Amino acid sequence: MPDRGSLTIRRASLVDPDTENIQENTRVRVEDGIVVEVGPDPGGPVASAEVDAAGLYAVPGLIDCHVHVIAHTVDEYALTMEPPSYVTARAAVELRAMLGRGFTTVRDMAGADHGLVRAVDEGVLAGPRLFAGGRALSQTGGHGDLRPAGQNVHDTHYWTPGLGRVCDGVPEVRRAVRDEIRRGAAHIKLMLSGGCSSPTDRIGSLQFSEEEIRAAVEEASAAGIYCAGHAYTSAAVERALRLGVRTIEHGNLIDESVLPLFSENGAFYVPTLITYTALVEDGPAYGLSPESRAKTLEVLDGGLRALELADRAGVPIAFGTDLLGPLRIRQSEEFRIRAQVQTPGAVLRSATTVAARVLGQEGRLGVIAPGAHADLLLTRHDPLSDITRLAEPAEEIALVIQAGTFTV
Repeated sequence: MPDRGSLTIRRASLVDPDTENIQENTRVRVEDGIVVEVGPDPGGPVASAEVDAAGLYAVPGLIDCHVHVIAHTVDEYALTMEPPSYVTARAAVELRAMLGRGFTTVRDMAGADHGLVRAVDEGVLAGPRLFAGGRALSQTGGHGDLRPAGQNVHDTHYWTPGLGRVCDGVPEVRRAVRDEIRRGAAHIKLMLSGGCSSPTDRIGSLQFSEEEIRAAVEEASAAGIYCAGHAYTSAAVERALRLGVRTIEHGNLIDESVLPLFSENGAFYVPTLITYTALVEDGPAYGLSPESRAKTLEVLDGGLRALELADRAGVPIAFGTDLLGPLRIRQSEEFRIRAQVQTPGAVLRSATTVAARVLGQEGRLGVIAPGAHADLLLTRHDPLSDITRLAEPAEEIALVIQAGTFTV
């Protein structure tokens, strides 16, 4: 979106996620959507054009590193048969809703394209800064292949709404990666194990050959971007990290054996715990099949344990949710779940400074500091004391500011 906002915030308690320090009575000055000064408040009356944040906490804008902005339905197969105009309209509604929850930046992990990115960048649509990877890549019968077992035809037209594209063999994988990059992908997502919503695979299956994964990583690296991997098991995660995949999505079934590989390979872990709770509790009411619910139950209990193991091992952990359809209203509940095994500071970093590193936006996003985008929240309580309050954004967030402009 255009950086055009200019404002001054007075008397705020400024939260630094990395140091876990709070700077009381702070003034933040913004010009053209960029923070230009952070320092002690000079005192005196607050002008009518300034924001009086006395009693409030200035928190960096939140970042969700795993969303699907076009997935307005839990039934991913049904999504592929809808008009793209309708899907885009529904995406616009969700983008605005995410912004209202305090998420000023999101990373779309399958489905959003350069058109939505452009619409947000130009201010045509209100929404978070959008880092989109286009379609996720899947082998035939993999997590991104949503055809029922009895269906042969797969509509390969790119403008058919959907989250994935099917490719097999090194030449097809190279072509698919290059095509997604041509279309503006900020990253490439690879389906490297089975998943809950795919009808013909098993959670523990390994997907794509090592040669195919190497080809995808090589093409992404040549273009200056990275590969993200959907993977649940230690076997799938080990292979992904060894072959150069930079972010691991989900990872519910990992054990201690793979944790050192994250730091050794400069990789990040992106758990998405709320989606499993939401799918089990509410998914069937919104069209989740019994088969998908059964697979969700396979990974539900392991997610919190995997997060705890990764946190103890010092793995860089980013915030993600992966919610679909009407379940996306539960996006902020991820804070409450993570707080069961992580400190408030660790959870806040996952949604700010660590997430900014995933996006290659250190110093620009996830912080309130000179040179950063003026994306921030004013909250009613200190998130470093109780991060779970962010699970109720309507009550907790007093104001959302993006690029120096009020959004809600």
